[in-house]
Amino acid sequence: MERPSPEREPLAVPSGAVLETIGLGVRYGETQAIRDISLRIPEKRVVSFIGPSGCGKTTLLRCFNRMNDLVPTAHVSGRVLFRDRDLYAPGVDPAAVRRSIGMVFQEPNPFPKSIFENIAFGLRINGFQDDMADRVEQSLRAAALWDEVSHRLDADALSLSGGQRQRLCIARALAVEPEILLMDEPARALDPIATGRIEDLIGDLRRDYTIVIVTHNMQQAARISDYTAFLYIGELVEYKETQRLFTNPEDERTEAYITGRLG
Repeated sequence: MERPSPEREPLAVPSGAVLETIGLGVRYGETQAIRDISLRIPEKRVVSFIGPSGCGKTTLLRCFNRMNDLVPTAHVSGRVLFRDRDLYAPGVDPAAVRRSIGMVFQEPNPFPKSIFENIAFGLRINGFQDDMADRVEQSLRAAALWDEVSHRLDADALSLSGGQRQRLCIARALAVEPEILLMDEPARALDPIATGRIEDLIGDLRRDYTIVIVTHNMQQAARISDYTAFLYIGELVEYKETQRLFTNPEDERTEAYITGRLG
């Protein structure tokens, strides 16, 4: 992985950052997806990435747990630090990174297994030796799903509603006890009621987890996030407290986007 020179000072957010990027860039073949992005993600806060389609939000999110490693044409430059450790340094195990930094995708993607096995499967792969039933219950409770499925844990996960499937995927991610949860438009395919439940869940989880979310819904970003970053054409334009970004943007491109004049 290349190292930038010189390093650019990250935009200011509170101290105690759990994640930090320095001069981060990603290209897919000859296409530059993001360039020279430096930011800090504060611990146990919700950070939203907003911006037009194709601006690099998901690419940036996928750098945090090395999901871009799975794209053959992807080339990452710069640094991504997790508690001051470079996640792209030689010898770092991507699988270990993904245990500490979990991810929930746009489309709910439960395994074609029972509700119970959706949670237990990943735990077994990771060598979990304690009380499996207890951990499954804890995970489903953390995802606000236990009361709805406790009586049918042997049922096919694909029989759940869209919103329940997404909360199951969140429970599956939480089961391995990550420190950070990445969410790529987790409510995109859901109706307003299911979306509200996901947002309420994020509000509950913020007490114990750092959450980074990609969303096209600016109202959602305003409702759930402590900090918001606006990306445009692969660049980080503005990053600050959510209320300040929406009420007092400093860059004219940010203002144009949040007022609907840029999309």
